[in-house]
Amino acid sequence: MEIIDKIPANFVDFILVDLFSLIIGLAQRRIHSHNPEDKRLFGTDRTFTFIGILGFILYVAQPDSLALYIGGGFVVALFLGLYYYQKLKVYNDYGLTTIIIAIVTYSLAPLIVTQPRWFAILIVVVILVLTEIKEPLTIISQKFDKDEFITLGMFLVIAGVILPIVPDEPLFSFINITPYKIWLAVVAISSISYLSYILKKFVFKNTGIIISGLLGGMYSSTATTFVLARKSREEKKSGNLYSSAIILSTAMLYLRILILVYIFNRQLAVLLTPYFLVMFVVSLLPAWIIYRKKNNLNEDNQVISDGDKNPLEFKIAFLFTVLFVAFSFITYFVIKEFGVNGLNVLSFVVGITDIDPFLINLFQGKFNVETQVLAFATFQAIISNNLLKAVYTYFIGDKSIRKNTITGLGIIILSNIFLELLMMFVF
Repeated sequence: MEIIDKIPANFVDFILVDLFSLIIGLAQRRIHSHNPEDKRLFGTDRTFTFIGILGFILYVAQPDSLALYIGGGFVVALFLGLYYYQKLKVYNDYGLTTIIIAIVTYSLAPLIVTQPRWFAILIVVVILVLTEIKEPLTIISQKFDKDEFITLGMFLVIAGVILPIVPDEPLFSFINITPYKIWLAVVAISSISYLSYILKKFVFKNTGIIISGLLGGMYSSTATTFVLARKSREEKKSGNLYSSAIILSTAMLYLRILILVYIFNRQLAVLLTPYFLVMFVVSLLPAWIIYRKKNNLNEDNQVISDGDKNPLEFKIAFLFTVLFVAFSFITYFVIKEFGVNGLNVLSFVVGITDIDPFLINLFQGKFNVETQVLAFATFQAIISNNLLKAVYTYFIGDKSIRKNTITGLGIIILSNIFLELLMMFVF
């Protein structure tokens, strides 16, 4: 340690600048290795290393005024400008990537000297990754249309613009509900739904029934069950796959709700985590057994699509907000008038609706009830919702999926009830 402490800081910084500049240059050489004699290149590994060294020398020589460093930057920019002019004139090549990377390489010196090491490493890693994924980025960009960028813009607005500016003051004296809490609930559920939407549309777009069940469960297991049950009537084959996918969507329900609990109520999350993980595993088991039942591992070739619905549509966010506010008032008055028993009844009744607004309201609300009561109410709502899926399967699904699906959901419901009773005994 004494030897390390005696190493001058400038020496370490110089080595890091050299190393990072060389790595960036080597990445440029690898990209253009298919045509090393291309005269459009102004340099690769050695050139980028020299650019980094030049930036370091001029920065440390006059670190206060930075006159030398700024002057050197103008000179480098001038040479790069002349190079770009010639590239346009002779080769009609408009690419700017190499030039921008060279300017970033020149900027490594002040970055390494003044900022934490992890930040400089992160910059270099991002440069290397973006340099290497040009073709995948091109493929992804071709899949995007204007509607996708509008969707992304909407998500950034609701999460990064509206959320920080909405007030966190209670709207009513008798109930702890604020505009911030309402919008935080919208952001939380929209984030999970948007992630599922992106994965389904761009990563697993042409996948089959099983993946549709998995990703759909992260968005809405109830809606996914409805869609898969309806599709099973159209596709008379692969009944086991539809049953397995419906049960998998229910397994993902437990993960989705667990994520929401951790966002809004850490104390409740700690209590529910072991029970929810058990339920997740219990839900996977019947899905796997049904999936393997008739050796139909190679039959999952039908693409399930429900129009790739955008989860950030205004009407969806508006409906969620209305339900959230409504459940805030309903829950408050039910607890006030009927106590814990009323909450248990209410939690079972809301299972026939979208349970997310009710559960999020329950997780972040201050209803003067114990954490264990909130846990029981959460289980009650889930049990009721799973019963609704069984009803959907029976009346909407093809008869080929009824037995397996309802049996699997029945196992999940009974396991849920058992864990709820166990929780009552423990607490």
